[in-house]
Parts: sequence; structure tokens; C-alpha cells
Amino acid sequence: MRSSSSALPSDPPRSAQARSGFDSLMEAAGDVVFRVAPSGQIRHASRRAERLLGAGLPLEGCPLAAIASEFDQAALRTALVDVQAAAEPVLVRARLKCGERGAERDTWFELRIAACDDADGDDLLVVGRDMSAQYATEERLRHMATHDALTELPNRLLLADRIRMVVAGARRSGQGFAVAVVGLDGFKKVNDGLGHPVGDAVLRQAGSRLRKALRDSDTLARVGGDEFVAVLPGTASAAQIKLVSGRLLATLQSPFEVDGHTIYLGASVGVAVYPQHAEDDNGLLALADAALSRAKESGKGRAIVYSAREQGPPQHDISLEAAMFNAVREGEFLLYYQPIVDARTRCIEGFETLMRWQHPTLGMVPPARFIPIAETNGLITLLGAWALKAACAQIRHFEEAAGRDLYISVNISPRQFRNDKFLDVLDEALAFSGTPGDKLVLEITEGTLMVDPAHAETILTRMAERRARIAIDDFGTGYSSLAYLKRFPISVLKVDRAFVKDLPGAQKEAAICSAVLDMARHLDLSVVAEGVETEEQLAWLQARDCRYIQGYLTGKPMPAGAAIAALRDQPQTNYPAAPAPPEQRRGQP
Repeated sequence: MRSSSSALPSDPPRSAQARSGFDSLMEAAGDVVFRVAPSGQIRHASRRAERLLGAGLPLEGCPLAAIASEFDQAALRTALVDVQAAAEPVLVRARLKCGERGAERDTWFELRIAACDDADGDDLLVVGRDMSAQYATEERLRHMATHDALTELPNRLLLADRIRMVVAGARRSGQGFAVAVVGLDGFKKVNDGLGHPVGDAVLRQAGSRLRKALRDSDTLARVGGDEFVAVLPGTASAAQIKLVSGRLLATLQSPFEVDGHTIYLGASVGVAVYPQHAEDDNGLLALADAALSRAKESGKGRAIVYSAREQGPPQHDISLEAAMFNAVREGEFLLYYQPIVDARTRCIEGFETLMRWQHPTLGMVPPARFIPIAETNGLITLLGAWALKAACAQIRHFEEAAGRDLYISVNISPRQFRNDKFLDVLDEALAFSGTPGDKLVLEITEGTLMVDPAHAETILTRMAERRARIAIDDFGTGYSSLAYLKRFPISVLKVDRAFVKDLPGAQKEAAICSAVLDMARHLDLSVVAEGVETEEQLAWLQARDCRYIQGYLTGKPMPAGAAIAALRDQPQTNYPAAPAPPEQRRGQP
């Protein structure tokens, strides 16, 4: 780097006294100052330069390059030549040897080299600024940007860079490697019970233990909370992964001693392998984290290697989530309707409302993919309110096509049910459509009710006051507590397809269905059997007095237009009377 200033003008030769005065001024010019000959030999050095570089010994006559690190000597010689050739100052950074002879340390200086006036008119002035403090600050900032402040381990930024480096090496060598995510089990109880300072101390100890359990070639990072990530080059076989993950689990089994507290935690480990599971840092970390979640869900204190067959893709697809918000704006969500029919006459008694997503490029997105995401991000509240209002309005069109009374069934998600505005949304849907409450069945899962039974009882009672009926969806797959059948104002049980699909041959499923039907009959509850696909299943259920069925045998989910056409195709006579309100006939669906 060169400055834009011109070379010092040539004045007439000065006396030795003037040159001595000039050398005295050099003391204040910089941290180290030299007057050197064009050949590079030092003619005069400031006293501070002699103290720093020469241990108090004179430097006169010594080549300037000799006091620089061997890695910077060539650059320094080039700078001396350049300043004479260009007749303008030159800046160069070089490491100079500071300290006593034999115990020198390299210190960075920024040297400004320019021509100066002296008795001979060709000397060069070298003014140096000590850069060690600035370099130390820059290094400290780089460390802070790439390391966890609590444990001093690499953070997520440096971890991603390390994984990319290992991926590049693995591609060259053809050798796989593993990424293991380690999560402390029960760490929240430490912060909640003993405070964050104790929790921080536990994390520091955990990081230290894990680091000692790994090889020098491995990378250990802390990625936030109570999770650590180990990158294990060359560890790819099942035996190797089992050995390393066993060491990681074992090192965290011992109690942590902090401020007189003895703390037992343990850990779970999730592992993803390159290239079998993913080929980049983001994919490997996501899948290893998914495996960790499975390890915690299945009992904790264990290591699980990611399996696409058992776990499927990561549950939360960020790109799909973004597309969902766009789908709301673009009106891509649709409602389909599946008939619920009388098992004896096969006449349509009502419809279950089912949400569908018609994506412009992905096609029809399965509800199993987008409903869990909507439940997580809260979009299900908006979608559920829209579905409820649209279904209440649609039942009027269905009844006009059928020429008789029908009912509409709508699924209520857990988040929607717990929302403080749910009853307001229900009132708005009924008022907007003019639909009587007894034409509406609200399907709720057992798990939703049992999260907070007291709250559920209050909401269900208020729903019943509006004459809306409550159905337990997927009955038998959740808590299946008989107590809530007595406690809550329930009208309908929907037997899950898991108990219907193997009828009539499966003895256990047949026994369960028979028990549910018999219990419902004594409790004056209606039963809808879901997933009926064969005539044999229908005959079996009909013989046991199951009044209502739903499944592909009697009608797949269909758009509103197709449902209206199906209603018009049915005969218009000999239909049962319209369903009575729940307080008059509780078992009517």
C-alpha cells in the first residue's frame, strides 16, 4: 500500500549538528523509528526501538530486514526498493523481533517508509506503529464471533464451517463421517430449581467432559440451550457410532457438583451420517436433531441414529410453512366433504368437512403434512375459523339439493379449541350462516379434552348451550377414559379406522368395536364407524346395530359440487325424520 504524498524535497546538505537534531526528533515520531541507508542498513535507531528490538544494544549498521521475521524479510526488502523507485512513501506490515536475544517474540508493526533529507540526501525514514494491541482486539472479536461465550466452544457459525470442511475432505477420501447432537436430559429443572448461574456452571462442566471424551480431530460445539454437537470425521459404521455415542452418554452420567449441589442429569444423542442421510451441514444437523427428538420421546438416556423409514422427513418444513401463508393469500385451501350415511339405507345423513390444499406446483398436499405445521405456527386458528364459517354456510346448499334436513361435521383442532375467541368464532359462524346449532357437530379428539378437563368441560357446556353437538373423533386411540363420557356433554363417538380396517376377520378389533357399540347403546350415544371400505365391514357393523358409517365404500371426500350432485342422485322419499336436538335425543348424530 502506498500513500499519495510526494517524496520529501531535497534541501541543501545539512551539518552534523542539524542531522543530530533531526535524529532527536525521531524519538517522538513513532513506536520505533529508523534512519536507514538505501542499502537497508540502519544508520540511526530511536532509543525506544533499541529497547524493544535490541534489548538495549545499538542497532546501527544492522540490516533492517535482519530484525524482521524471516517470513516478512522479503516484503520489507521489496518495500525499500519500491520507495526509492517510486519516490513516494510505502506502507508495509511486518513482524519485528522484540525482546532479548535468543528469546525474541514476533510483534506486528505497520512501517511507513519514505525518503528523508539528510547530509547525503538519500537516506530513508522508517516510522513504525505497534499493531499488537489492534491485532489482539481483532483476534478477540473473531473469537467472540465464532465461539460460545459460556463454554468457549465453537458456536453454530464455526460449526457449519467445520462441517463443510469435513464434507470436502470426505468427498476427496470417500470416507463417511457422523454428526451427533447431544442434549442434556432434565436440564430445565436445574435452571428452574437452582437458578441460571448453577445451570451455566453445569453447561461448562458438560462441555469440558464431552471435549475430553472426543479426539483432537473431532469438533465439539455448543449450539444453544442444553445442546452440543460433535462432528466425528471417519466415524461412519454402526460399531464406531455405538462406541463414540456410548462414551458421550457415559461421560454425562456422573453427577455434577456445583456450589454444594449434587446434580444428576444424563443425556440423549441423535446421530446423522454423511453421505447416507444428508450431504450438507444443514441437512446433517436437522436430521441429527430429529434423531435426538426421537431419543428423548422414546425414554431418554439413549442414542438413536436417524432412520428415514422410522422418522420420515423433519416435521417442520420451513419452505412449506412459507408456502402455507402464501396459500392463505391466494385462496389455495379448499374444503372437501365426505358423506356420513345411514348403515341400513345408505342415505346421506350429513358430511364431515375436510380441509385440502391445492398447491400450484406440489399438487394436492396431504393434510398430514400441513396440519401439524399450521397447529404449531398458529395458522390453524385462522384456517379453522374459515372452515367453520364456510361449512355452516354450505349445509344450507346441501339441504336445498337434498330437500331434507342434514347436518355438517367440522373438526376442531387442539389450538383452536383452547383459543379464548373460539366461542365467539362459533357464534359468528352460526349467525352469519343462519344455521341452527343442532345441525352442527364439532369433532374433538380425546387428547384435546384431557389436556385441561376443567376448561374443556366449561367450553363443551357452552357449545351444548348453543345446541351444537360434540363428537369424540378417533375414539379409542387417545386417552379412552370412560370418566369423560359421563362428565362431558358428548353426543357422538367416532370409531377410528384403525379398529375397522381389519374387520370382520380380526378378533381383537371386532371385540373392541363390539364393546364400543354396546357401551354407546347403553349411554344413548350415537356411533359413526370411520374407514369403512368393504361390503363385509358394512355388513358386520350393521349386524351389530352401528347406525352410521363413513368411508370410501359409501363416498370419498369430494368438492361441494360433487356432494350436491350425490345428494340429487339419491331418492327423495322414505328418509328418517330430521335429527332432534341433543336434549331431546342425545344419540342422534
